[in-house]
Amino acid sequence: MTEPAEAPALLEIDRLTVRRHREALLDEVSLRVRRGTVHVLMGPNGAGKSTLINTLAGMLRVRSGTLRFEGKDLAALAPHRFVAAGIAVVPEGRRLFGGLTVRENLELGSLVPAARRERRASLDYVCSLFPVLSARLDAPAGTLSGGQQQMLAIGRALMAKPRLLLLDEPSLGLAPLIVTEMFDHIRRIHQQGLACLLVEQNVVRALAVATRAYVLEEGRIAMQGTSEELLADLHLAAGNDLPLVEIAP
Repeated sequence: MTEPAEAPALLEIDRLTVRRHREALLDEVSLRVRRGTVHVLMGPNGAGKSTLINTLAGMLRVRSGTLRFEGKDLAALAPHRFVAAGIAVVPEGRRLFGGLTVRENLELGSLVPAARRERRASLDYVCSLFPVLSARLDAPAGTLSGGQQQMLAIGRALMAKPRLLLLDEPSLGLAPLIVTEMFDHIRRIHQQGLACLLVEQNVVRALAVATRAYVLEEGRIAMQGTSEELLADLHLAAGNDLPLVEIAP
C-alpha cells in the first residue's frame, strides 16, 4: 500500500527515549504517522514494540525526546488525558471485563465527554462493523470466543472516537481463518479514514494492510520503509513467521 505523501503528520516522534531505571527500553526512536495511514511495528520479542505502544497510550513516561499528536506535546500530559486527546489502544491480551456484558464493555470505551455525547451513534457503528457483537450485547464478555473478544476489544477502543488507533498484537492466539477476518476489519477501519499503528508478528498480513513499516531491535529502529520496500528487503514472500531478529538490517 502506498503512503500518501501529501497527508499531514498526525503523530510525530523524535528521538524518543524511555527508560526503566538505567535500562533503555526505547533509544532515540523517531517516526511519523500520517493521517489516513496504517503503520506497522515489527521485530522480535523484547524489541520495544509494546513499550512504544504503551508510551503512546500514556502508560509509560518519556525520558527524553519529543512526542506530538496533532501538533500538541504529549510528553507532559497526564496519562488519563491521552484518550481525550484522540488516541485509543487495543491492548495485547484484550483486557476485557469478562463479568460485564458486551454492551457494558463497549460503553466503558466512551467515558470521555466528547465520546459520551456520541455513544449511541458509536455503538451503532461498532455493531455494524461487528454484527456478531450486535447479537450478543447482553451476553457476558467472558462467554465470547477469542475472535469475538478481539472484536469487542477493538470496538471498545472505537467507542472513544479516536483519530489514532493503536493495536498491540491483534491476531495473537487466533485461528488462521479468524486472523484473516481480523485483518479485513482493520482494513475496513482504515478505509474509513482512521489512522492505525499496529504491532504484529504476522508480518506478511500486516504489510498487506500497512502503508509504512518499522523494524525495532533492542529499542532502536533497525529498518523502515514502505510496506513494499520492507517486504522486498526482508524476503518474506514465502512465509508469515520468519523471526525478524535473524534478518540483518
